[in-house]
Amino acid sequence: MIKIAPSILSADFARLGEETRAIDEAGADYIHIDVMDGHFVPNITIGPAVVRALRPHTRKVLDVHLMIDPVDPYLEAFATAGSDIITVHAEAGYHLDRTLQVIRGLGKKAGLSLNPATPPEAVTYLLDRLDLILVMSVNPGFGGQKFIPAQLDKLRRLRTLIGDRPIELQVDGGVTADNAGTIAAAGARVLVAGNAVFSASSYASAIASLRAAAEAATS
Repeated sequence: MIKIAPSILSADFARLGEETRAIDEAGADYIHIDVMDGHFVPNITIGPAVVRALRPHTRKVLDVHLMIDPVDPYLEAFATAGSDIITVHAEAGYHLDRTLQVIRGLGKKAGLSLNPATPPEAVTYLLDRLDLILVMSVNPGFGGQKFIPAQLDKLRRLRTLIGDRPIELQVDGGVTADNAGTIAAAGARVLVAGNAVFSASSYASAIASLRAAAEAATS
């Protein structure tokens, strides 16, 4: 089943609560929250206080993507703020196995994100710790970038590595209704979309278009 996770990085930050409710009502499966620190990536966004503030606005999954380094000192804060999934970067952790164990120990689903240059084999010895793998199909730090086609091969290779494990394969960056089918055909089942949703006149229509294109390619 295809899931659509609109990224609030592209939302109106002055109306985040309202925007979160709007994408919830428009059919979003997950609410994707990009956390950036200005160190691991060249941008600064939000922290646990904003996650906590958004939690009452939706019962949907809060899919929190931590683009920060170090990450371990902040896991508990994001967990207690109301995150459902906490995704960390393979490139930002020295002891990833331990980090993923901590996330699960906090009662949250554990995700691992791979930057465009990171090979899919980085997950090989972590598969039993993972609930989600996130492929960055742009270089993290800014919204509105174009999809990097080389990540399609990474998605296919990860789908093979995952096998029949209950791990969701997610993609983030440059996802549109025009390429959603190709991305889903390569193996992704959770599509993160920022501009493709929030720049549309109808959030519901944008989400439905993404879902329809992806499902058509996987039916």
